[in-house]
Amino acid sequence: MAQPRLRIYYGPSEEQTATVHASEERVNTVTVPLGDIFPLLADALQNESSWLRDFEDDEITISSDLYEVVLAYQHFRRPSA
Repeated sequence: MAQPRLRIYYGPSEEQTATVHASEERVNTVTVPLGDIFPLLADALQNESSWLRDFEDDEITISSDLYEVVLAYQHFRRPSA
């Protein structure tokens, strides 16, 4: 009797919302649009979800233009002396 073969279902091939990268540095990484994750993180931060502290030392990779915008926002957000 032939053994059944199991396959992993990745969802529809036309719509890809996340990409899993296998690299030497980090095997378990996922690339998602910021627009998908930002509302969830903002809600968790607003509600002071304790699980956020588990990840506060994790590093993230963002585009250089987003980094420049964040730095500019941080600079102009500072209260005047």
